[in-house]
Amino acid sequence: MSKILVIGSSNTDLITKVKRFPLAGETITGQLYTQAMGGKGANQALAARRSGGDVSFVTCLGSDANGRSALQYYAQEGLDISRALQVDHAPTGTAVILVNEEGENIIVLNPGANHQLHPADVSRLSETIRDASIVMLQMEIPLETVIRICELANEHNVPVMLNVAPAREISESLVSRISYIVVNETEIESITKLSLDKHAEDEVIDHLLSMGAKTVILTLGSRGCIVKSSTFRHEIHAFQVETVDTTAAGDTFCGALVAQLSKGETLENAIRFATAAAAICVTRLGAQPSIPFENEVKEFLQAESNGMPALKRKSGSRSIF
Repeated sequence: MSKILVIGSSNTDLITKVKRFPLAGETITGQLYTQAMGGKGANQALAARRSGGDVSFVTCLGSDANGRSALQYYAQEGLDISRALQVDHAPTGTAVILVNEEGENIIVLNPGANHQLHPADVSRLSETIRDASIVMLQMEIPLETVIRICELANEHNVPVMLNVAPAREISESLVSRISYIVVNETEIESITKLSLDKHAEDEVIDHLLSMGAKTVILTLGSRGCIVKSSTFRHEIHAFQVETVDTTAAGDTFCGALVAQLSKGETLENAIRFATAAAAICVTRLGAQPSIPFENEVKEFLQAESNGMPALKRKSGSRSIF
C-alpha cells in the first residue's frame, strides 16, 4: 500500500437538526445540536484512512482549544499529522451547519486558519510530495496554494486528485495539472461555463477533458457518477438508501476512492467502493462521525451483491453526494 498525501482544510462543525430551514428574519427551534470535527480536507483524509489508506494530512489550525482537540483526534484516528501547522493569529476554522428533515443542509463556513496555509508553507513540503503515491486536494484553502501544490506534484510526477469543492472557476493551466478531477454538476458548470440544462453531460465532460484533465469524475447525486477519460467511459449507479444527512458524502466518496486506488484497485472498482461508502455516510448525522470504515463498506457491498439491501430503505429514498 502506498502513501496518500491529503492537503486541505480542517474545521470544527456546529450542527443543528431542524424541521425546516428558517426564512429570512425568522427564528426557529432546533431539534438536535452536536459538535464534531469537519472540513473537506480533514473529512477526505479521515475517509481515506478509514477505507484502509496510509494517510498523511497537512492542514493549518489555530493555536486554540479547537485546534488542539483536532490534532489529538486525528492522531487517534491514525492520520500522520507530523506536518500540520498551527498559527497564533487566526482561529481554527468552523462551519455552522443546518440539516433539515429531508437530509439537505445549509452551511456557513468561517475559514479562519485554513486561509493561512500559504504557497511558501507547501513549498517546504517538496520532499513529502515527492514521496507520496497520490496527492488529494480540495478548494477550502487558498487557490494559490492549490496551484503551488500541483506544480510540485507535477515536478515529481506524482498524480493529483482535485475535488473542486466548494465550486469555483479554475484556470485551464491548473486543470491540465490534474490526474483525477472530481466535480458535481454545479462545480463542472463553474469550470467549463457550460450549463447542463443546455448541454449533454458528456459534452460538458468532454470540454473539461479538452482543458487538459486526464480523468473526469462527475458525481450526479442519486444517479451515481460518470467517469471518463480520452480512452474509456464508465457510469456507476448510486445505491438507494434512506438519507439522514448529506454532509460529507462527497468527501467520503473522494477519500474512499483515493484509498482504494492506493491499494491497487481498478478505477471502476474503486469508484463502486467509494459510491457505497457515500451511501452509508448519508444514513448518518454529521461529517466525520458519518464516515464508514472499510469493513462496513465491504459488508454493504457483499449484502447488495447478494440482493439483500444492507441498510434500511424507504420509498423514494436516495443517496446524494
